[in-house]
Amino acid sequence: MLVGKELLDKARSLSNRSEEEIARGCGYVGPSGRVLRKSFYRALVEAKGYKLPSSSGRGRASRGRQAEFRTRVHGNGNLLIGHAYTRKLGLEPGQEFRIELHRDSRVIGLQPLKEKKSPS
Repeated sequence: MLVGKELLDKARSLSNRSEEEIARGCGYVGPSGRVLRKSFYRALVEAKGYKLPSSSGRGRASRGRQAEFRTRVHGNGNLLIGHAYTRKLGLEPGQEFRIELHRDSRVIGLQPLKEKKSPS
């Protein structure tokens, strides 16, 4: 990812292209191939000489989405547990669980079901 004068020069040379093409040309592409627009625009502003406060408010660069261990019941009544949490627990697609409800403590538990052995 280009910064400073190199970023400004490259962006200027690509100024007849779309914003996405300019950002890509300056190297602002994530591992999935997605254009990192916010990082690109921040770098442009800083290259122009403006000092920006840290976006995280803690003096370090943003690390993207972070698991917050929070969720909410959706309008349709579903309760979603996202990929970050299942990955953290080492759960694999296709695994099955029995849902246990503990009404007094309002705790929901997952008990793994024993995997069925295929007949040989």
